[in-house]
Formats: sequence, C-alpha cells, structure tokens
Amino acid sequence: MELGPRVIFSIGPVNVTETVCFAWIVSLIIIVLALVSTRKLNRVPTGAQNVAEILVEFMYKTVKDIMGDVSEKFTPYIGTLVTFLALGSMLGILDLRPITADLNCTAPLALISFVLIHYNAMRAQTVRGYIHELSSPYKFMLPLNIMSESMFPITLALRIFGNILAGVIIMSLIYTALEVLSYALAPIPIFQILLPLPLNLWFDLFEPVLQAYIFIMLTMVFIDNGRHPNEE
Repeated sequence: MELGPRVIFSIGPVNVTETVCFAWIVSLIIIVLALVSTRKLNRVPTGAQNVAEILVEFMYKTVKDIMGDVSEKFTPYIGTLVTFLALGSMLGILDLRPITADLNCTAPLALISFVLIHYNAMRAQTVRGYIHELSSPYKFMLPLNIMSESMFPITLALRIFGNILAGVIIMSLIYTALEVLSYALAPIPIFQILLPLPLNLWFDLFEPVLQAYIFIMLTMVFIDNGRHPNEE
C-alpha cells in the first residue's frame, strides 16, 4: 500500500504526481460545470441553471451569516474552495487517490486562507492596531501570540489531510482483508461487493463534505474575527 501519491510523469527535475493531475481534472470539472450552468441564462431558471442558482444562493447566505457585510467579497473564494475540496476529496468513489490526502495540496490552501485572515485583519485594524491586538493583554505576549497564530495554517492543513488520508488507509486495509477472506472461501471477491458500502459512503461522500465545510467555516470565522477583534 502506497501512502504517498504516485509520480505520473516528470518535467526535468520536477515530478508531477497524481495529486497535481487530479487537481487539474477537478479544476476543469468545476470550470465546465460553471460554463454549462451559465451558458444560457433565463429569467426563469430551469435545469442546470436552477441547480446552480440554488447552490450559489445557499453559499451567499452561509457566508453572509458568518461574515456579514463583506459576504459578497469573499463568497466567490469560499464557494470555489469548498467545491474544490469536496470534489477533490470524493475521488475515492472512482477508486482514485483523493487530492486532499496529500499535504502538498492542503498546505498551500491553508496558507492562502492564513494570508487572507491576516491581510484583512491589518486592513481593518491598520498595521499599528493589528500589532497592538497581537500584544494584548500584555506586550510580552506578542511573540507567544505570533507563534499561536502561525499554528493556524498547520492545524488547518493537517485536519483535512489527516482525516482524508485516514479514510484512504482504512478502506485500503478493509478491502485487502476482505479480498483475502473472499478468496479463502471462494474464487470470487464476494465480500468486497456490499460489505464496504457503508464505509465508502462515509469516507468518500460524507467525510469529504464535512471536512471541506469545517475548512471554510474556520477560514470565515478567523477572517471575521480578525476584522472585528473587539467583538469576540
């Protein structure tokens, strides 16, 4: 069982792994879905447009409930992020390695959220106010608060990475055990057909949506807290 992503091809010294290739595919799927659902916009939505409008309205409402007046500014990023994370984590349904089971995928996304959090905090509070907030309640707390803040992208990246990778490992072990049991009793994989289905639904459908939701919720909450530190 390979824990890391396989290298698909190399461009000179750069190895392109299945994580990168699957990320390209997921991105392409999102672009195609967006183009198809907005190709022929009607005043009375039908079909794909209707589904797209329901999802977009739900996302705007979700972001507005957390971030208030700046929801329109952040919803495109949050909506794209949750879609990319959810679809990328659901690749196990197709017997492919989820892209979020690779720290090289989740770490950059967590770093982007980290930059957004502190950039918007400095814009809202000014740099001086931002440093003052990090120095609260006492000035000697500044280094400790900086260390605390710097842990956020690490924990954000590891949370989704650890959960999705754990699902990959568990399902791999279960399928291997069921394969051995099946061929010990019959020449066909009878136990691999239905027994893993409930776990597949959990690890390949529910868990990806849950972890993507947690990722964006933490991002939104921390951005909002950085913009309104005195309202915590």
